Amino acid sequence: MTDSKAGILLMIGACSIWGLSPIYYKLLVHVPPLELLAHRTLWSLVVFAGLLAVQGRLGQLRKALSTGRNVAILSFAAVMISANWFLFIFSVQAGHVTETSLGYYMFPLVSVLLGVIVMKERLALLQWAAVLLAAVGVVQLTWGLGAAPWISLVLASSFGLYGLVKRRLSTGPVVSVTGEVALLAGPAALYLLWLHTHGAGVFGADVSTSGLLVFSGLLTALPLVLFSAAAQKLSMATVGLMQYLNPTLQFFCAVVLFGEALPGYHVIAFGMIWLALALYSGTSLAQDRARRKRLATSVAEAPL
Repeated sequence: MTDSKAGILLMIGACSIWGLSPIYYKLLVHVPPLELLAHRTLWSLVVFAGLLAVQGRLGQLRKALSTGRNVAILSFAAVMISANWFLFIFSVQAGHVTETSLGYYMFPLVSVLLGVIVMKERLALLQWAAVLLAAVGVVQLTWGLGAAPWISLVLASSFGLYGLVKRRLSTGPVVSVTGEVALLAGPAALYLLWLHTHGAGVFGADVSTSGLLVFSGLLTALPLVLFSAAAQKLSMATVGLMQYLNPTLQFFCAVVLFGEALPGYHVIAFGMIWLALALYSGTSLAQDRARRKRLATSVAEAPL
């Protein structure tokens, strides 16, 4: 099997797990979101730290946490990803999976906007048109809902800020995420201890619930490992396009499996954002092909 085919299969696996994860959280609708988040944090640390130990890379984790700058970056990233996880869990349990899928569709365009504002990156005219079209979609959805789509906006923004700050780290994704959950593990453990001392914790109440809570660690770690492996085998353009499988599967869960309503204004907003993504992705692919063509030409014309 070629690297490209292997990368595509790995990426499909990662995005499928992420996209179908609302099914898992629906099974734990009886567990309060904050308690579920605390368990996800602790069991994720167990899985990630165990993986690094097997690979002999725990030293990299210690190095990542050895400087004040890295700890500050990882702390901010930890706050962003925990806020994202909490809102996602809450939204699924409350029956707002349509809004979560919209948020993850919006995320790439929010990341682009953050890149322009913070990193001073430049966009082509058609890419600006895509960003503006997505903004019109959000305004239209706000008009239809009678309020801003806060769930979608916060999910997209928190994940965008998370990705932005992670660019300032030289450590790999598994090491950095392990550092993030390690920083969150103390508060999570104290919260669960407080719950259980007051007789409110659900862990241990029944085998199925406890097993599902433990499984949250693998559910968090496995797609990230698959994604990291896929990213090493595929171009960034391919990785970016395939990530849309995640919100597409979330949308499928919301409408087909969970029977969430899909009003007309939602359809229009989704249509605008899908069109914006198609426009931006098409432009990005064209730029990527042109860049590779220039590189190939320069290599071919280079003197021996």
